[in-house]
Amino acid sequence: MPDSALSENEFVAALRGLEPRYWGAHPFHRRLHGGDLGKEELRAWAANRWYYQRRLPQKDAAIISNCDVTAIRRRWLDRIVYHDGRTEGEGGAERWLRLCEAVGLTRAEVLDERHVVPGVRFAVDAYVDFARTRPWQEAVASGLTEMFSGHLMRRRVSDMLASYPWISDSDLAYFTNRIGAVSGEGQEALDVVVRYCRTREQQDRAVAALSFKCDVLWSMLDAIDLAAKG
Repeated sequence: MPDSALSENEFVAALRGLEPRYWGAHPFHRRLHGGDLGKEELRAWAANRWYYQRRLPQKDAAIISNCDVTAIRRRWLDRIVYHDGRTEGEGGAERWLRLCEAVGLTRAEVLDERHVVPGVRFAVDAYVDFARTRPWQEAVASGLTEMFSGHLMRRRVSDMLASYPWISDSDLAYFTNRIGAVSGEGQEALDVVVRYCRTREQQDRAVAALSFKCDVLWSMLDAIDLAAKG
């Protein structure tokens, strides 16, 4: 007999139970928040994280292309617009570029990706490929790290302002702007996953997808940490 489906509360608890594996606990992030990173390490972090930011709209476009539910396709379009903006000079990606400039990188060197290390490129590309090749419900579930990120962003703003005096509040607009959005997006994605993952197999695959995303993020910081020390 196949395993019976988890109740909604059990399913949500299994998903939320992965929070300790979120990259907020990574040693590199702890050093970032503790004010222990040098300028070169901050630059390595910002330039490599840019590659992740740049690819997020492609991940969301993959979800849309695989999804057969009209209402969800409409809702997911907002995520692409959020990061890409509707015109040049706006959107989450643009705000991240401004942070890169604040830590001493030129826009040109960020855009040409000269500082992106192989481990980060491999992990991020694997995440986008996952969204392209797996059922859309699993791709949505992989993005449930949004549930874990709001409080970390709030702390990051205060910690970075306190620890890195050359960074101003306006330089951290990516985080201050994203805090409100990510809380709503996390609940929206969770509601979708709970609604469309009804069998035990679908639920287990959703948990595995979120676990995979946690591994992607952790691997990114492993690679950034190694490069920054090198």
